[in-house]
Amino acid sequence: MYYADTSMNEQTITSQEKSKKKTKKKKDKEVIYSSDPTTRYIQKYASIAQEEMRRYKIPASITLAQGLLESQLGQGTLAKKSNNHFGIKCKREWRGKKVYHDDDAPGECFRAYKDPKESYRDHSLFLVERERYASLFRLKNTDYKAWAKGLKKAGYATDPAYANKLIGLIERLNLWKYDNPKVSPEFSNRDDRMHIVQKGDTLYGLSRRYNIPVAKLKKINDLKSNDIQIGQQLRLENEVRAK
Repeated sequence: MYYADTSMNEQTITSQEKSKKKTKKKKDKEVIYSSDPTTRYIQKYASIAQEEMRRYKIPASITLAQGLLESQLGQGTLAKKSNNHFGIKCKREWRGKKVYHDDDAPGECFRAYKDPKESYRDHSLFLVERERYASLFRLKNTDYKAWAKGLKKAGYATDPAYANKLIGLIERLNLWKYDNPKVSPEFSNRDDRMHIVQKGDTLYGLSRRYNIPVAKLKKINDLKSNDIQIGQQLRLENEVRAK
Protein backbone atom coordinates (compact mmCIF):
# COMPACT_ATOMS: atom_id res chain seq x y z
CA MET A 1 0.00 0.00 0.00
CA TYR A 2 1.31 3.47 -0.88
CA TYR A 3 0.61 6.69 0.97
CA ALA A 4 0.96 10.26 -0.31
CA ASP A 5 3.28 12.47 1.70
CA THR A 6 5.79 15.29 1.18
CA SER A 7 8.58 12.82 0.44
CA MET A 8 6.63 10.98 -2.25
CA ASN A 9 9.06 9.85 -4.92
CA GLU A 10 8.49 8.99 -8.57
CA GLN A 11 8.32 5.25 -7.93
CA THR A 12 5.54 5.73 -5.37
CA ILE A 13 3.53 7.88 -7.77
CA THR A 14 3.91 5.29 -10.51
CA SER A 15 2.75 2.52 -8.17
CA GLN A 16 -0.26 4.56 -7.12
CA GLU A 17 -1.21 5.18 -10.73
CA LYS A 18 -0.91 1.46 -11.47
CA SER A 19 -3.09 0.70 -8.45
CA LYS A 20 -5.75 3.12 -9.71
CA LYS A 21 -5.69 1.48 -13.14
CA LYS A 22 -6.10 -1.97 -11.58
CA THR A 23 -9.02 -0.70 -9.48
CA LYS A 24 -10.68 0.81 -12.55
CA LYS A 25 -10.14 -2.42 -14.49
CA LYS A 26 -11.84 -4.42 -11.72
CA LYS A 27 -14.81 -2.06 -11.75
CA ASP A 28 -15.07 -2.33 -15.54
CA LYS A 29 -15.37 -6.11 -15.19
CA GLU A 30 -18.15 -5.93 -12.60
CA VAL A 31 -21.18 -7.84 -13.83
CA ILE A 32 -24.91 -7.83 -13.27
CA TYR A 33 -26.46 -11.19 -12.43
CA SER A 34 -29.82 -12.05 -13.92
CA SER A 35 -32.94 -11.21 -11.94
CA ASP A 36 -34.28 -14.64 -12.93
CA PRO A 37 -33.35 -17.11 -10.15
CA THR A 38 -32.73 -20.03 -12.53
CA THR A 39 -30.40 -18.06 -14.80
CA ARG A 40 -28.70 -16.46 -11.81
CA TYR A 41 -28.02 -19.88 -10.27
CA ILE A 42 -26.37 -21.10 -13.47
CA GLN A 43 -24.30 -17.91 -13.72
CA LYS A 44 -23.05 -18.34 -10.17
CA TYR A 45 -22.31 -22.05 -10.11
CA ALA A 46 -21.61 -23.31 -13.65
CA SER A 47 -17.87 -22.65 -13.37
CA ILE A 48 -17.75 -24.44 -9.98
CA ALA A 49 -19.55 -27.44 -11.49
CA GLN A 50 -16.99 -27.48 -14.31
CA GLU A 51 -14.11 -27.40 -11.84
CA GLU A 52 -15.62 -30.42 -10.09
CA MET A 53 -15.95 -32.12 -13.48
CA ARG A 54 -12.25 -31.54 -14.19
CA ARG A 55 -11.27 -33.00 -10.82
CA TYR A 56 -13.72 -35.86 -10.41
CA LYS A 57 -15.17 -36.60 -13.90
CA ILE A 58 -18.76 -35.87 -12.87
CA PRO A 59 -20.66 -34.16 -15.71
CA ALA A 60 -21.09 -30.46 -14.97
CA SER A 61 -24.62 -30.68 -16.37
CA ILE A 62 -25.55 -33.33 -13.79
CA THR A 63 -24.03 -31.35 -10.91
CA LEU A 64 -25.83 -28.17 -11.97
CA ALA A 65 -29.15 -29.94 -12.50
CA GLN A 66 -28.91 -31.60 -9.09
CA GLY A 67 -27.98 -28.28 -7.48
CA LEU A 68 -30.91 -26.49 -9.14
CA LEU A 69 -33.35 -29.21 -8.16
CA GLU A 70 -32.16 -30.00 -4.64
CA SER A 71 -31.60 -26.38 -3.60
CA GLN A 72 -34.80 -25.10 -5.21
CA LEU A 73 -32.81 -22.70 -7.41
CA GLY A 74 -30.72 -21.75 -4.39
CA GLN A 75 -33.83 -20.47 -2.60
CA GLY A 76 -34.60 -23.50 -0.43
CA THR A 77 -34.24 -23.49 3.33
CA LEU A 78 -31.19 -25.79 3.35
CA ALA A 79 -29.40 -23.76 0.69
CA LYS A 80 -30.09 -20.38 2.26
CA LYS A 81 -29.44 -21.28 5.90
CA SER A 82 -26.70 -23.91 5.63
CA ASN A 83 -25.34 -23.66 2.05
CA ASN A 84 -26.37 -27.27 1.42
CA HIS A 85 -27.21 -27.34 -2.31
CA PHE A 86 -27.53 -31.11 -2.76
CA GLY A 87 -29.67 -32.28 0.14
CA ILE A 88 -26.85 -34.43 1.54
CA LYS A 89 -27.70 -35.85 4.93
CA CYS A 90 -25.23 -36.18 7.79
CA LYS A 91 -24.51 -39.94 7.71
CA ARG A 92 -22.35 -41.53 10.41
CA GLU A 93 -19.00 -40.26 9.13
CA TRP A 94 -19.95 -36.56 9.04
CA ARG A 95 -18.00 -34.49 11.59
CA GLY A 96 -18.90 -31.03 10.33
CA LYS A 97 -21.72 -28.66 11.23
CA LYS A 98 -25.27 -29.98 11.20
CA VAL A 99 -28.78 -28.65 10.74
CA TYR A 100 -32.10 -30.39 11.23
CA HIS A 101 -34.82 -30.26 8.62
CA ASP A 102 -38.03 -32.12 7.82
CA ASP A 103 -37.59 -34.29 4.74
CA ASP A 104 -38.60 -37.95 4.32
CA ALA A 105 -39.02 -37.90 8.11
CA PRO A 106 -39.33 -35.03 10.62
CA GLY A 107 -36.12 -33.46 11.98
CA GLU A 108 -33.58 -35.22 9.75
CA CYS A 109 -29.91 -34.31 10.05
CA PHE A 110 -28.32 -32.48 7.11
CA ARG A 111 -24.79 -31.25 6.50
CA ALA A 112 -24.04 -27.53 6.79
CA TYR A 113 -21.23 -25.65 5.01
CA LYS A 114 -19.47 -22.30 5.26
CA ASP A 115 -20.20 -21.52 1.61
CA PRO A 116 -21.84 -23.19 -1.42
CA LYS A 117 -18.47 -24.11 -2.96
CA GLU A 118 -17.86 -26.48 -0.03
CA SER A 119 -21.22 -28.08 -0.75
CA TYR A 120 -20.21 -28.65 -4.37
CA ARG A 121 -16.94 -30.27 -3.33
CA ASP A 122 -18.65 -32.47 -0.75
CA HIS A 123 -21.17 -33.56 -3.39
CA SER A 124 -18.30 -34.73 -5.62
CA LEU A 125 -16.63 -36.61 -2.78
CA PHE A 126 -19.97 -38.09 -1.70
CA LEU A 127 -20.27 -39.74 -5.12
CA VAL A 128 -16.61 -40.64 -5.60
CA GLU A 129 -16.11 -42.29 -2.22
CA ARG A 130 -19.20 -44.54 -2.19
CA GLU A 131 -19.17 -47.95 -3.83
CA ARG A 132 -22.81 -47.76 -4.86
CA TYR A 133 -21.97 -44.92 -7.25
CA ALA A 134 -18.86 -46.59 -8.69
CA SER A 135 -20.63 -47.72 -11.87
CA LEU A 136 -21.35 -44.09 -12.76
CA PHE A 137 -17.66 -43.39 -13.25
CA ARG A 138 -17.49 -46.03 -15.99
CA LEU A 139 -19.88 -43.90 -18.02
CA LYS A 140 -18.83 -41.11 -20.36
CA ASN A 141 -18.99 -37.77 -18.61
CA THR A 142 -20.96 -36.44 -21.58
CA ASP A 143 -23.72 -39.06 -21.18
CA TYR A 144 -25.93 -37.07 -18.83
CA LYS A 145 -28.95 -39.31 -19.44
CA ALA A 146 -27.10 -42.41 -18.23
CA TRP A 147 -25.75 -40.49 -15.25
CA ALA A 148 -29.21 -39.26 -14.29
CA LYS A 149 -30.67 -42.77 -14.50
CA GLY A 150 -27.66 -44.21 -12.65
CA LEU A 151 -28.06 -41.76 -9.77
CA LYS A 152 -31.69 -42.74 -9.36
CA LYS A 153 -30.88 -46.46 -9.58
CA ALA A 154 -28.13 -46.09 -6.97
CA GLY A 155 -30.60 -44.50 -4.56
CA TYR A 156 -29.48 -40.87 -4.53
CA ALA A 157 -33.12 -39.75 -4.26
CA THR A 158 -36.41 -41.43 -3.40
CA ASP A 159 -38.42 -39.49 -5.99
CA PRO A 160 -39.35 -42.00 -8.76
CA ALA A 161 -39.21 -39.18 -11.33
CA TYR A 162 -35.76 -37.96 -10.20
CA ALA A 163 -33.87 -39.03 -13.35
CA ASN A 164 -36.46 -37.52 -15.67
CA LYS A 165 -36.42 -34.26 -13.71
CA LEU A 166 -32.64 -33.99 -14.07
CA ILE A 167 -32.75 -34.78 -17.78
CA GLY A 168 -35.58 -32.28 -18.25
CA LEU A 169 -33.61 -29.51 -16.56
CA ILE A 170 -30.46 -30.27 -18.55
CA GLU A 171 -32.26 -30.20 -21.87
CA ARG A 172 -34.57 -27.27 -21.15
CA LEU A 173 -31.76 -25.07 -19.82
CA ASN A 174 -29.05 -26.35 -22.19
CA LEU A 175 -26.88 -27.39 -19.25
CA TRP A 176 -25.29 -30.09 -21.42
CA LYS A 177 -23.08 -27.43 -23.01
CA TYR A 178 -21.12 -27.09 -19.75
CA ASP A 179 -19.94 -30.68 -20.15
CA ASN A 180 -17.56 -29.22 -22.70
CA PRO A 181 -14.69 -27.82 -20.59
CA LYS A 182 -14.03 -25.16 -23.25
CA VAL A 183 -17.44 -23.59 -22.66
CA SER A 184 -17.68 -21.28 -19.68
CA PRO A 185 -20.33 -18.83 -18.47
CA GLU A 186 -19.51 -15.27 -19.46
CA PHE A 187 -21.15 -12.02 -18.56
CA SER A 188 -21.54 -8.58 -20.04
CA ASN A 189 -19.75 -5.72 -18.29
CA ARG A 190 -21.86 -3.56 -16.04
CA ASP A 191 -21.18 -0.56 -18.30
CA ASP A 192 -22.66 -2.47 -21.27
CA ARG A 193 -25.94 -2.91 -19.42
CA MET A 194 -26.32 0.56 -17.94
CA HIS A 195 -27.05 4.05 -19.25
CA ILE A 196 -26.14 7.16 -17.29
CA VAL A 197 -28.76 9.82 -17.95
CA GLN A 198 -27.38 12.88 -19.76
CA LYS A 199 -28.89 16.33 -20.33
CA GLY A 200 -31.71 16.06 -22.84
CA ASP A 201 -32.33 12.33 -22.32
CA THR A 202 -35.90 11.12 -22.13
CA LEU A 203 -37.28 7.63 -21.58
CA TYR A 204 -38.86 7.78 -25.04
CA GLY A 205 -35.54 8.74 -26.62
CA LEU A 206 -33.66 6.00 -24.75
CA SER A 207 -36.38 3.53 -25.73
CA ARG A 208 -35.73 4.27 -29.40
CA ARG A 209 -31.95 4.31 -29.00
CA TYR A 210 -31.72 0.92 -27.27
CA ASN A 211 -34.82 -0.61 -28.89
CA ILE A 212 -36.42 -1.30 -25.50
CA PRO A 213 -40.08 -0.43 -24.83
CA VAL A 214 -40.66 2.43 -22.41
CA ALA A 215 -42.82 0.17 -20.25
CA LYS A 216 -39.95 -2.32 -19.91
CA LEU A 217 -37.43 0.41 -19.04
CA LYS A 218 -39.78 1.59 -16.30
CA LYS A 219 -40.37 -1.92 -14.99
CA ILE A 220 -36.72 -3.03 -14.75
CA ASN A 221 -35.74 0.29 -13.15
CA ASP A 222 -38.77 0.42 -10.83
CA LEU A 223 -39.81 3.83 -12.17
CA LYS A 224 -43.22 5.14 -11.18
CA SER A 225 -43.25 7.90 -13.82
CA ASN A 226 -41.40 8.95 -16.98
CA ASP A 227 -39.28 11.44 -15.03
CA ILE A 228 -35.52 10.78 -15.02
CA GLN A 229 -32.67 12.83 -13.59
CA ILE A 230 -29.22 13.73 -14.99
CA GLY A 231 -26.66 11.29 -13.61
CA GLN A 232 -29.25 8.61 -12.87
CA GLN A 233 -28.18 5.06 -13.78
CA LEU A 234 -30.71 3.07 -15.77
CA ARG A 235 -30.49 -0.65 -16.31
CA LEU A 236 -31.00 -1.60 -19.92
CA GLU A 237 -32.11 -5.17 -19.36
CA ASN A 238 -33.11 -7.37 -16.47
CA GLU A 239 -30.93 -10.26 -17.64
CA VAL A 240 -27.30 -10.72 -18.62
CA ARG A 241 -26.88 -12.76 -21.78
CA ALA A 242 -23.89 -15.03 -22.22
CA LYS A 243 -21.54 -13.93 -24.97
